[in-house]
Amino acid sequence: MEIGLHLPHVGPLANRDGITSFAKLAEEHGFDSLWVSDHVIVPRHLESRYPYSRDGSFPLPPELPFLEPLATLLFVAGVTERPKLGTTILVLPMRNPIVTAKMLASLDVLSNGRLVLGAGAGWMAEEFEMLGVPFEKRGARLDDYISLYRALWTEANPSFHGKFWQIEEVGFSPKPVQKPHPPIWVGGHSAPALRRAGRLGNAWHAVGVPADVMARQFDEVKQHAERAGRDPNTLGLTMRTRLPLNEPSQAAEVLQAYADIGVSHTVLEIATGDIDRAREMMEVVAAEVRPKVAG
Repeated sequence: MEIGLHLPHVGPLANRDGITSFAKLAEEHGFDSLWVSDHVIVPRHLESRYPYSRDGSFPLPPELPFLEPLATLLFVAGVTERPKLGTTILVLPMRNPIVTAKMLASLDVLSNGRLVLGAGAGWMAEEFEMLGVPFEKRGARLDDYISLYRALWTEANPSFHGKFWQIEEVGFSPKPVQKPHPPIWVGGHSAPALRRAGRLGNAWHAVGVPADVMARQFDEVKQHAERAGRDPNTLGLTMRTRLPLNEPSQAAEVLQAYADIGVSHTVLEIATGDIDRAREMMEVVAAEVRPKVAG
């Protein structure tokens, strides 16, 4: 199992020194990847329910520093050489798809082929509204945009005629370094998200669910892939989670349970408010957790 870390681009270390120190420490400790989350703005008054907390409340205050995700990864590409660079996840429907496809292709080129695109439909209706983008039909737009990205990234003379976006014979260069294109991990746990992962994703990217639930949902993803005429065995299972790192043996057991159901890549969220504490937790994972996990 590959293990990556969420970058501290949210919070006290969301600055040049904090990001540089964290990224270099992660690379020194042999972590496989570095990741960012996505919000452009956080409205002070929210009615939308956050899907990853029990009470639906969003845990980040609006005034908390939150660096733009792709700008952060472009910076990290310049201070690291080896780790993959990914989004967990990027809310594609609230962005111009052609501009974003260009930024992602540029990131893959400048990082020498290290991009992983984790993509999702988003949940915060108020953010869409303030960005001037419709919240409705965002899932259908995401489907469109993923197909558009693939056309731009792989075709010599791209054309695309979707429900929400059309282009006709355009130049798009440079193409990403990775062939045929950077991997696309589809996030989300709703029924439409699972269908989307099966139809369009290279992997399903799960967040914060127990191993038994994840296994059942991944079976659904593979069924959707098969219905779409795809080989379900080519789909990867990846996840983002937190571990009880104060108990390394317990953390290793939790991670092993995910490895046993086929998780190939895990993004860990660790303490990121203090670089010394982050270093300590990296050392725990590298020395006491990762060696105990098979698969």
